[in-house]
Amino acid sequence: MRGRVFYGWWIVGAGFCLEALMGALMFHAYGAYVVVLRQEFGWSKTMFSAVFSMARAESGILGPIQGWLTDRFGPRALIRVGMIIFAVGFMLFSQIGSPQTFFLTFFLMALGSGLGGYLPIGVAIVAWFRRRRALALSISSTGMPVGGLLTQLVAVALTTIGWRWTAFMSGVLVLLVALPVSRLVHHRPEPRGEWPDGESPAPRFEGAMTAPRPSTAAVAVDFTPREAMRAPALWYISIGHGLALLAVSAVSVHLIVHVTERLGYSLQQATAVVALMTVMQMIGQLGGGLAGDRFSKRAIVVGCMVAHAAGLFLLASATAFSAVAAFAVLHGLAWGVRGPLMSAIRADYFGSKSFGTISGISSMVVMFGMIGGPIIAGVLADRTGSYETAFRILAGFAALGAIFFVLARRPSPPQRSEY
Repeated sequence: MRGRVFYGWWIVGAGFCLEALMGALMFHAYGAYVVVLRQEFGWSKTMFSAVFSMARAESGILGPIQGWLTDRFGPRALIRVGMIIFAVGFMLFSQIGSPQTFFLTFFLMALGSGLGGYLPIGVAIVAWFRRRRALALSISSTGMPVGGLLTQLVAVALTTIGWRWTAFMSGVLVLLVALPVSRLVHHRPEPRGEWPDGESPAPRFEGAMTAPRPSTAAVAVDFTPREAMRAPALWYISIGHGLALLAVSAVSVHLIVHVTERLGYSLQQATAVVALMTVMQMIGQLGGGLAGDRFSKRAIVVGCMVAHAAGLFLLASATAFSAVAAFAVLHGLAWGVRGPLMSAIRADYFGSKSFGTISGISSMVVMFGMIGGPIIAGVLADRTGSYETAFRILAGFAALGAIFFVLARRPSPPQRSEY
């Protein structure tokens, strides 16, 4: 018997769970681990920035291969392999005692989360949804800010049972949750006798005068990877996305350290700032998903880049909690609205058939944002004793990103010879 709910929403739910798991245990929790590891080992901010950036480089280096593997073997296989690597990485991380082992184990964790996270989830959702694509991607991506809210639990665990047990039990939790959830993920609806959005193609009747007009996304041409690479829009989107991630990655690594060391708040108070930011991110994702299916995604993203820039300027000059809170609101909303629209724009422009491979190619550019943000902030903070200069520079890059999205217009359908 078929369920009353379109099966694509079960895949969205699976993506939500996986995103929440990764957000809570690693992405948002990294800043909290930085605080306790600095207390125990005394390692520099630059070293922690380099570890985070090195680990994120794998998403760009392996992106094209990962995208091809996802298109070829399906998202479920990649998710299973990735989550096993993610879990093992956490367990090994619990035993580290040197910068070298920290580099190696965190790279393993990042590799696992990359293989089993954003890209394969996005590939599945893009194939199952067209008309409601932005909404579906936004709901799935809401798992990441929900994971940010759960970072409070990680902070409590770090201060009660210690960081080693917290890391080991995180690996166990990944195995217990992620592997069963991955069984819900199917690559495409057609083999299951379903259609994107749960709506079968309208039958054509002879003599029919009119037919419902399909959405723009529904009639998009499927570009090949080679055709997409010839379209300037792919590179404008990639550069703009990378500039946005300069801000996101720097904040993810350095916000908690900035709030605790410069403003003098406790670790729990700093994670409360993260919680506020992620609540705003969650609100932004849901609102952005609804708006993205109705209005120009590109125009919405341009506004988000301006908000990223304004928020970072606030954070750079913050001397009181109110300014940090204002940053959290602006940055969280911009991040939330913009995030899922990145995949939605690529899918609208280039189709779903080779979406994994095209996204992987794009990640080779995007990765420089994930790498550069933490390093810029960490190096400048170590040299100047403050994050102010770094956050102002990153705000300027975010404003520049808005220009690239203005330029990223929908490409014309590729010209193909017919024989």
